[in-house]
Amino acid sequence: MQKQKDKKILRKQSMKKKFLTVLLSVLLVSGFTNRSSRENPEEIISVRVDSVLSLMTLEEKIGQLNQLSYGSGWGPSIKVQVPDQYKKMIREGKIGSFLNATGAELTYELQKIAVTESRLKIPLLFGLDVIHGFRTTFPVPLAEASSWEPELVERSSKYQALEASSAGIHWTFAPMVDIARDPRWGRIVEGSGEDTYLGLTMAAARVRGFQGNLSDDNIIACAKHFAAYGGAEGGRDYNTVDIPERTLRDVYLPPFKSALDAGAETFMASFNEIDGVPSSGNRLLLTEILRNEWGFKGFVVSDWNSIGEMINHGFASDLKDAASISINAGLDMDMESRSFIANLAELVKEKKVSEETIDLSVKRILRIKFKFGLFDKPFKYCNKERETKNIMSQEVQNAALEVAKRSIVLLKNSNSLLPLKKDLSKIAVIGPLADSKQDPLGPWAAVGNPNDVVTIVEGIKKLVTPKTEVLFSKGCDIEDTSTDNFDDAVKTATESDVVILCIGERENMTGEANNRSTLDLPGVQQKLAEEIYKTGKPVVVILMNGRPLSIEWIDRNMSAIVEAWFLGIKSGDAIAEVLFGDYNPSGKLPVSFPRTVGQIPIYYNHKNTGRPGNERNRFTSKYLDLPLTPLYPFGFGLSYTNFEYSDLKLSSPEISDEQELAVSVNIKNTGNFDGEEVVQLYVQDLVGSVTRPVKELKRFKKIFLKKDEEQEVSFKISEKDLRFTGHEMTSISESGEFKVYVGTNSADVMESRFKLVKTISSSLK
Repeated sequence: MQKQKDKKILRKQSMKKKFLTVLLSVLLVSGFTNRSSRENPEEIISVRVDSVLSLMTLEEKIGQLNQLSYGSGWGPSIKVQVPDQYKKMIREGKIGSFLNATGAELTYELQKIAVTESRLKIPLLFGLDVIHGFRTTFPVPLAEASSWEPELVERSSKYQALEASSAGIHWTFAPMVDIARDPRWGRIVEGSGEDTYLGLTMAAARVRGFQGNLSDDNIIACAKHFAAYGGAEGGRDYNTVDIPERTLRDVYLPPFKSALDAGAETFMASFNEIDGVPSSGNRLLLTEILRNEWGFKGFVVSDWNSIGEMINHGFASDLKDAASISINAGLDMDMESRSFIANLAELVKEKKVSEETIDLSVKRILRIKFKFGLFDKPFKYCNKERETKNIMSQEVQNAALEVAKRSIVLLKNSNSLLPLKKDLSKIAVIGPLADSKQDPLGPWAAVGNPNDVVTIVEGIKKLVTPKTEVLFSKGCDIEDTSTDNFDDAVKTATESDVVILCIGERENMTGEANNRSTLDLPGVQQKLAEEIYKTGKPVVVILMNGRPLSIEWIDRNMSAIVEAWFLGIKSGDAIAEVLFGDYNPSGKLPVSFPRTVGQIPIYYNHKNTGRPGNERNRFTSKYLDLPLTPLYPFGFGLSYTNFEYSDLKLSSPEISDEQELAVSVNIKNTGNFDGEEVVQLYVQDLVGSVTRPVKELKRFKKIFLKKDEEQEVSFKISEKDLRFTGHEMTSISESGEFKVYVGTNSADVMESRFKLVKTISSSLK
């Protein structure tokens, strides 16, 4: 008996000695990292990761793959009293990450348990959906994409990261880079719209802003949802995606590749299936494309319970089966299904999952924790003083206002009604969104507070002269069926010089699970607009929404239309600055606006058919009761001034695959205001071995011109810009003739032609 006790003591001493030896080696490597900038940082991190991994039990490894939501339900929590269940799991090394735990105090308490009370002292990773701000709410991503300014979007993301990191957050589940061509889908609001090139540009900008060089103001970016989530059938969230691999590669995957190239350290698997395989168990996506083709070194997290949902898909028989499928496919961290923590150890014993596979996933997660500096500074974002200083600071609020006004799109301005004079006698502000404090926050507002919001009524009152009377009438609620308050709204309009009609959607009518079968204005808002129109007063319509709406009657009858989206806490200030000319709107639509829901899907870069639509030919691809064109095309947006395009020139009628084509055009401000214009360049491959879109955005540039100023704008494109996915599912280009279009939007363009003459195989380059 005594011998057995002695053996146990010796075993413990041996383990302790081994632990201390490896710990010392980790610390020495850490010190070496600081001394030698000539060494490869990834190699040094790899040594440290292996040192920790060698100490871990199988159960502790599996714990690193387990992410739980903090608190009793969905959504951010700042409750500092840590439940005993979580304390126990952290001490036992059974949690690698939390989502929805926010605040310097709470994250400190959780991290303290991990690094002082668990056996191996491995720090926790804290994640949150910081989609368009933490406390200071910025415009929703679809609105920010309307700026067509990647640098602005990058700055916005940087400020959002500053606030989130100040509240203990290490990791955001953003950017969402899904291409969305169906505005019925609620999550269109979280991305950059319908176009691949604009989408990949904005994806890279957001990654650079959120993540940067992983300094003390950055958070880890997560490109989601991998992949093609935006192609859900019927615009229904979580639904099946049925697209060919070529469409997947040419349309939906490039923004993810762009995010990876910009440095995104994590990806999130999507809920949907593609070609019969759910993304959380899709080896083609998670291993063959993401890791083998693209060389991704980071880790992949599931979406909320998406591993468990493979049972509903009919792809897994039970949670244990789902765990086996997903880990073997290349998914590393389980968000909230608890399938890994419950089943992986047994699956290893049954040889259905190898411990080497688990080791790979653990290494990827530990690598991020080391690279982010959590092993060296586990409490780096748990500073209450920093939190107080940075949350809702004046600098961040100023940035939110700048981004908001640059995200606004002017859709109509008959007879130059806008900008309004600030000294009008009476201005009527009418509609359910005119004085709303909740709705401007938009969906996914993190810990955004309605009390921080400047409403449209408040913003207008700030800018008008003291003599101007601002009248307000709600008229109806957003989804009202009652017209009882119309009389008051009509009376208010009649008494005024001009009407500002604020209509649109509730903040939670878009976002996750918020899909609509119609794009009409909800409730009786259309009827309210019709009654206000009858007063004969000039009407400026302010749209507040997270998706394109069907507003053909509004467009036909109202004098001016401003697409304001959900602009965040500075909504009222930004909208007022545009209304009164303090800022000349410069936004452009990142998504086409259909005339009616029956046109969906409608997007500018569609394919031609054998019988392109022709009003004079019955047997062509068209509608009997509706034009083929959208109400507003992709890239559309007006200014208070006018821009004239002329003298489109190409540097050569043909290029080889080793040459660049220079494209230039003259732009002149011919109006009465200084202003900004987004010059857009599109290309069409006229004949290909597979059919090609009618045009594709390839370049854009936002320029500022003073009144009467003229500027030559130039672009360069090369063979790489002309590539597509060929028959063998590889990226190729082909000799042939191309059209190049330059203009103010995807429909109003000048055009020219050039040829590509191939000399070598681009797929080998």
